[in-house]
Amino acid sequence: MSFEFMSALDELNKQYGVDRETLLEAIESAVKSAYRRNYGSNQDVEVRLDRDSGGIKISSFREVVEEVEDEDVQISLEEAREIDSSYEVGDRVEYKVAPERFARIAAQTAKQVITQRVREAERERVYDNFIEKEGDMITGLVQRVHHGSIFIDLGTTEAMLEPSEQIPGERVREGDRIKLYIAEVSKTTKGPQIVLSRSHPQLVKRLMELEVPEVHEGDVEIVDIVREAGARSKVAVRSTDPNIDPVGACVGQRGIRIQNVVREIRGEKVDIVRWSPQEEEYVANSLSPAKVARVHLNPDTRVARVVVPDDQLSLAIGKAGQNARLAARLTGWKIDIESLTEARERGDEEEGVRTGTGDVRVPEFFLRRDAEEEDRPSALIDRLSGDARREQEEEGESRGIFAESLNRRAESDDEDGSPQEVDDTDASEPPAVDSDEPEEIDESDGDEGVAEDADGTAADGQASEEEAEEVEEKKDDSSGPTR
Repeated sequence: MSFEFMSALDELNKQYGVDRETLLEAIESAVKSAYRRNYGSNQDVEVRLDRDSGGIKISSFREVVEEVEDEDVQISLEEAREIDSSYEVGDRVEYKVAPERFARIAAQTAKQVITQRVREAERERVYDNFIEKEGDMITGLVQRVHHGSIFIDLGTTEAMLEPSEQIPGERVREGDRIKLYIAEVSKTTKGPQIVLSRSHPQLVKRLMELEVPEVHEGDVEIVDIVREAGARSKVAVRSTDPNIDPVGACVGQRGIRIQNVVREIRGEKVDIVRWSPQEEEYVANSLSPAKVARVHLNPDTRVARVVVPDDQLSLAIGKAGQNARLAARLTGWKIDIESLTEARERGDEEEGVRTGTGDVRVPEFFLRRDAEEEDRPSALIDRLSGDARREQEEEGESRGIFAESLNRRAESDDEDGSPQEVDDTDASEPPAVDSDEPEEIDESDGDEGVAEDADGTAADGQASEEEAEEVEEKKDDSSGPTR
């Protein structure tokens, strides 16, 4: 041991927070144990380290007795008085052990003790640091993903995010920074265990405290939160200041505050519910975003019968009963939902079936409709195909009727002996004008015609005189009106 050794202990104290005196006491105890392992387990040994120079002093002691039974720990009175005449029975005789005999063992033992104590001090420091943050939110860096578990770098230590604590369907990559809720911190034989969560309801609360100043300052209080991670959360809020709207404060201007919360939990829907001491109003608010017509409470059975408009029934129940299930958990009431039409038909009778989704009863017809959702794509395709076939048939019929009408007109004109001009366009297209009155021919149209040569190319801009005369003759010959 030397002065350099003591300087190294001071450096460990600064870097890892390991107390120097604690390290020295641990080294003394370890060296004493090592001496006993090498020179007898029953040896009475004392090890002292000089706090200034780092020197080590090892002493072995024997007890003075009249009759020796164990020479390792006892010495006779005659032998003791040969060393010092003042010894009496019961005194301890000290023997100094040369450090050179024990130097290598002492050095190895000191190294092991220091390594162990530094590791324990580091674990203790991590535990003390995170036990204060239990129940808070922390930002971590994704180190790696292995077999569904996500390893998170928290700065001073590394923790694992279990699959059960992850948001279902969420995908993260190495290097992503995510916010996590510290659910639990405990001590184990392998060091502190930190339980992280992304699915805990309190994560939503911490995010709202971060995004909504009124919540952080206490002007808006979060009464309760229920959550199905990855799908939907409901947050009941109330205001301690009558001038502050709790729902508006949480949503923010144009929804910017709640959007930041939703973005962090990967698009999970968050319903802000206004808490009310009136349980009827609280139950109605809990079914947000659906609108409720009326609520009937039965305090004896803790059942709330909720009547909603017909167009709000599916919204009030939610997908697979999710909205109603969360509302029941938030309010503590069993909820029976029915439409206005059903309420009029049934009167006060409560009919329905259990859905197996908690304390919510859903009308039977809605369950049948959910069961048929899987067949909707094929049914939709069949319906569209049938519509397309009907359109084609109707179009064919209309074309046939139009062609038959043209034929009748031609036959009628032949019987009258008057010529009839028939447009060369496709018979399948309907006429531009469908009127019973004859339409006069605009003579100005003939003057603006453009003549074409044998190859189908246009003339230089004006019709020749011969062509103009032919046009005039055709107009004179056309005595019958055209349609």
